[in-house]
Amino acid sequence: MREFISLLRIKQWIKNLFVFAPIVFSKRFLDLDFFLPTLIVFFLISFISSGLYIINDIVDSKKDRLHPDKKNRPIASGRIKKNFALLLSFILILTPLTYSFFMELNLFLIFLIYIVLNILYSFFLKKVVIIDVMVISANFVLRVFSGSMLFSIPISSWLILCTIFLSLFLGFSKRRFELYSLGGNAVNHRKVLSLYSIPFLDQMITIVTASTIISYALYTVSEETVKRFGSGLIYSLPFVLYGIFRYLFIVYVKGKGGDPTKVLTEDIPLIVDILLWGLFIVGYIYSH
Repeated sequence: MREFISLLRIKQWIKNLFVFAPIVFSKRFLDLDFFLPTLIVFFLISFISSGLYIINDIVDSKKDRLHPDKKNRPIASGRIKKNFALLLSFILILTPLTYSFFMELNLFLIFLIYIVLNILYSFFLKKVVIIDVMVISANFVLRVFSGSMLFSIPISSWLILCTIFLSLFLGFSKRRFELYSLGGNAVNHRKVLSLYSIPFLDQMITIVTASTIISYALYTVSEETVKRFGSGLIYSLPFVLYGIFRYLFIVYVKGKGGDPTKVLTEDIPLIVDILLWGLFIVGYIYSH
């Protein structure tokens, strides 16, 4: 069971919480008629994600054996056979995809794009410099869109911008950690790392860090936001600033950041900050 859970990478499901963003910012999060269907979408995309992770693990099994942490994954270590894992991945991908077709055609199309994009990533796109990180960013945007499809909830352009820049920030930080921690073995583990350098990644991180903060700040004071929620969302900015700065501290000072999910679920100050931000957002939005 432990190997099965590890194979599914259930901890990575935290990324799929982005599907709730549309109903949170449309003041429908507390409405069960919206929350429960969105919860179903969360589990559907989570199962699909697990299936795609399995495919990626099969493709990368030889390279993962060269990584200090990934060598212990079930497929790379040989504890789970590739044939069984491949069959399981097909079930995890095709079953939710079929179910989504009967829920909402647009949701089915979003899932289909998500699946095709990630399969292309596993075989080709992860070898293309910069595009590899942009695919990671696109996945987060697709998660947001999947949360809006059932009820045709309009998505703010600011929400999309914040999602893009935040995911790029996490993606480039992850590449920096890999290049820094693996040293001479970096290229053997991930071929695209030969095209990156730490100074270049530092520049990219600087750009997307500033873009994330500015986009969020502008969102809180935009005419659209003030009209819908009032002017108080600006007071959530300190939580965002601390979260970004704390993550930079983890990457540059503590030398971590290879697994954003691990950081977000194990770093206590960051967890507290995210919870406080979430409580403030929900409390403020639903009181106006």
